[in-house]
Amino acid sequence: MKNIFGDPLIPCCMDPITGYFRDGLCRTDDSDQGRHVVCAQMTQEFLTFSKSVGNDLSTPIPQYNFPGLKPGDFWCLCALRWKEAFVAGKAPLVKLEATAEAALHYVDITDLISYAYRHADAQS
Repeated sequence: MKNIFGDPLIPCCMDPITGYFRDGLCRTDDSDQGRHVVCAQMTQEFLTFSKSVGNDLSTPIPQYNFPGLKPGDFWCLCALRWKEAFVAGKAPLVKLEATAEAALHYVDITDLISYAYRHADAQS
C-alpha cells in the first residue's frame, strides 16, 4: 500500500485503532464503500460538522468496538467526507504519510497538503 507521495503507507493510529480493517492503516479495497483513506486528526469543529451531516463519530458504539472519537484522535476518514468538510471550511488536519494514494481519486493533493498535520516538534 502506498501513500499520496508513492511511499509506503505508515500507520495512522493504533489507539484508538483505526482503519477500515482496524489495523491502524488507512487502506481500502472494493468492500470499503466509503474509501476510508484519509488519516486526519479530529477537531471539535470537524466532529460537530460530521455529526450534523449524519455521521456521529463522537458517540461510542460498544457493539462495534468503537470508542467514540475526541479532539486530538487520529482516524481514517472517508475521502468524500473529508472533501465535504474541506469545502465547508471544517476539514481536519491530515497526516499525509498515512493517507493512502487512493485518496487522490477523490481529493486534490494540493488540498491535502494545505491541511498537512505537523508534529509540534517539527515546527520552528
